[in-house]
Amino acid sequence: MLCTRLTNARFLTMDPDRPVAHDLGIWRGRIAGLDEEITGLPAREVIDLQGATVLPGFIDAHVHLAWTGLKAATPSIAGRTRIDDVLDVVSRVTAGTGSPGDWVSVAGYDQRALGRHLTAAELDTVSHGRKVFLLHDSGHGCVVNSAVLARLPAGVPHENGFLAEGAMAPARALRPPYAQRELAEAIGRAARGCLAEGITACAEAGIGSVLFGHSPVELGAYQLARDEGLLPVRVQLMVAAERLRPVGAHPDDRVPRALELGLRTGFGDDRLSVGALKVWTDGGMMARTAALSAPYEGLEHTGQLQDDPDVLTDTIVDGHLAGWQLAVHAIGDRAADVALDALEQAQRRRPRPGARHRIEHAGLIRPDQLPRLARLGVSAVVQPNFLRYFGDDYAEIMGPGRAPWLYRGRSFLDHGIPLVGSSDRPVADGSPLRAVQFMVERASASGRVIGPDEGVTVEQALRAYTVAGAFACRWDDRLGSLTPGKYADMVVLGDDPRSVDVSRIGGIEVVTTYVDGRDTGV
Repeated sequence: MLCTRLTNARFLTMDPDRPVAHDLGIWRGRIAGLDEEITGLPAREVIDLQGATVLPGFIDAHVHLAWTGLKAATPSIAGRTRIDDVLDVVSRVTAGTGSPGDWVSVAGYDQRALGRHLTAAELDTVSHGRKVFLLHDSGHGCVVNSAVLARLPAGVPHENGFLAEGAMAPARALRPPYAQRELAEAIGRAARGCLAEGITACAEAGIGSVLFGHSPVELGAYQLARDEGLLPVRVQLMVAAERLRPVGAHPDDRVPRALELGLRTGFGDDRLSVGALKVWTDGGMMARTAALSAPYEGLEHTGQLQDDPDVLTDTIVDGHLAGWQLAVHAIGDRAADVALDALEQAQRRRPRPGARHRIEHAGLIRPDQLPRLARLGVSAVVQPNFLRYFGDDYAEIMGPGRAPWLYRGRSFLDHGIPLVGSSDRPVADGSPLRAVQFMVERASASGRVIGPDEGVTVEQALRAYTVAGAFACRWDDRLGSLTPGKYADMVVLGDDPRSVDVSRIGGIEVVTTYVDGRDTGV
């Protein structure tokens, strides 16, 4: 007997052997069969979906759940475009928070909206004796007041209080860690937001990092969230590469550095597991720290790498040798060169054709780099909504010669490179449907078309958030398509993305989601 039979729906299975079905049976959280395979079987519950369109649950292959949940509960200056208005908000927040000497965090900082960076001296006028920390929306920088600067080690570089990339680490290290309970609740808030957008599985893009981590025991917060029923989606945890330590393993193991006890990709279960090793090679375009091979338009610099190329290479090679899947953050094309060089060296040292390494973002990939990605078999994990919302700015700072290379789509597929969709939330909007619309239209929110030759079909865009996402996260044997035997994780939509006008895809209603065959009610 089936646990549930869903009927009267249009199931877009993403399985080429059976692309469309109208009935789907569920038994113990898995898909038991489709159409005639199950219509004659008794079921404890039969649900009429009244003609709705159903797809595999969307997979967001690159998110920051804890950061997203914390940001939602943090006072914000987002939307302010005048320095005085920003300082007014900061003044009210600091005056009403804690006591003198306490830390005060403010979210929503982006110098692009203000025309320049805030300064420590300006923050000093509204600090009310607190230590003030404004995190850049990209996560790749922050502005602090003089009370924080005075506590930093000598020689930490900053621009009148703006700390970029690695220079942030000492400031973040001064702040007390978040409690696991607070983190678990933040993770739960963010996960419920994912469900509301049709996402049933995601990859957390870097726990334990000095730049993006929130506690030295952050993994425990995810376990707490799961244990207490706060984690309604499947989560895979990327581990920051800086957590690797030299180990005295047996010479035959050829493992120079590892996590304690040799933990690596794959540990865990189908609801919470360890994913890839996260390696940051550069910064981001919003903060102008993505590492480019030629200067930003209108600026006299090319961004920055996170470390010396040889150090980054050693980390990538050691992670590969230790058996990890690698998720290498590379936004600029110079960073991509470093990543590709290192991955080629790693594969020469120990061939692992099934490693499924990933380039996170792949924001600016030159034509000559495409064949190298293809030869290495790496996936390109892109964030289409970056261009939907920031595309006008990105196109300007890249100039007409490079703008067509931004966050490619078609070129990756034409070279046989898996195209994987993600959001990087909270940096950008997390909606997969709005991202799918952009991937087809290549139009920013203002209507500016960016790299029109990189547009893909609706079907290909949907695959980026289902089949390809499952492949990149090594879930393809259990998720990504509505195939018998796989988990019954689904999103029920109010319309068919393949049938409506492309301009309407982003507005399609997410009716509900199913995880393990159960209606989440979201």
